Amino acid sequence: MVEAIVSTKDSRFKVHDSRTGAKLQNLGEVEGKVAERRVTGIGELDRVLGGGLVPGEVVLLIGEPGIGKSTLLTQLALRITNTVYVCGEESPSQVKLRVERMSSLHTRYAMDSLKMLAETDVDAVIGTIEKVELSLLIVDSVQTLFTSQLPGLAGSISQIRECTARLINYAKARNVPVLLVGHVTKEGEMAGPKVLEHMVDAVLELTGDRYYDLRLLRTQKNRFGATDEVGVFRMGESGMEEVNNPSEVFLSEREEGAVGSAIAVVMEGTRPVLVEVQALVVDSELPVPRRVATGIDVRRVQILLGVLQKYTRLSIGTKDVFVKVAGGITVKEPAVDLAITLAVASSASGKPLPKTAAAVGEVGLLGEVRSVNFMEKRVKEATKLGYTTVYSRDNYRKVSELVKILKR
Repeated sequence: MVEAIVSTKDSRFKVHDSRTGAKLQNLGEVEGKVAERRVTGIGELDRVLGGGLVPGEVVLLIGEPGIGKSTLLTQLALRITNTVYVCGEESPSQVKLRVERMSSLHTRYAMDSLKMLAETDVDAVIGTIEKVELSLLIVDSVQTLFTSQLPGLAGSISQIRECTARLINYAKARNVPVLLVGHVTKEGEMAGPKVLEHMVDAVLELTGDRYYDLRLLRTQKNRFGATDEVGVFRMGESGMEEVNNPSEVFLSEREEGAVGSAIAVVMEGTRPVLVEVQALVVDSELPVPRRVATGIDVRRVQILLGVLQKYTRLSIGTKDVFVKVAGGITVKEPAVDLAITLAVASSASGKPLPKTAAAVGEVGLLGEVRSVNFMEKRVKEATKLGYTTVYSRDNYRKVSELVKILKR
């Protein structure tokens, strides 16, 4: 005889009387309460969530293996009392080893308040946690859950969809925030059915280069906040450390007066960040010169090289050009165009840019410098870090005008 916990609630098999209708409400009768958020204690995570966790909110956190998802959620679990951590991929002893490794957060009180549940049957999980008062439920990961009422293995489309639906019903009925860890595919997209993104309230993505310690937490969807915020962390021995000023991190190893270096002011969410763009232009030994880019789309670099070749008369058509955004960050917005062109022009001419200069602007196919949004924020951040000269459309209309400065 083996004791098993069976959930008494199953919304899938309810029988409804066709003669009974649902209640209609006027929009004015609906209570428009503003949900009171709970601050997590991790400032960068609160920024991305929109100020904290909302009661009954279901959040899906995705990211590549080893990027730090479990580490971040373990730190969160240690900060919020009455938290249940459902370990589907790890054993409780492995989670404890991770907690002990985070010496700065390891306290006896925190370990006693964190409850572990080594279970992958979603009905058993819900049947267990319904008996206790919770402040937060963490499931690591949703791909390991299953229900015996459906065929198929854990991780299949039907199992993921049904298990997530049951957790959402629990979260809404009990007003308990639920954080789900999700897998990603080889292409970096969320694994599982696309409907999973529609079911949850927020989708967070943790990205970073495994050869760097920097981690970026981005919002792909958020029903209770903005989707343009970015949290910046650094992976350390004691866990994920918050980075309050990312610009200082990206510029900490920059060599002043270096040829082929330019500073760009990009927006990570609503926060301006200064990054260094490096370029190397050398004679090519191949019939077709190489165009290599790291941290930036190589097709964008090729377009900008064509603009430089056409309107500035720089001789780069027969040379190899290498462009890199230092620090392991990937930049996608067009505001970095001007910094790329200036870095390439600096390397080609052999003359450095002024050490207090930064560049902000999109470059068009006609060689013009185009304006970008949040210009006031960008200039303010650059000035705060000592870059008093900002090249933009406000003072230069053509790329050729800027390149003439390097030729003097």
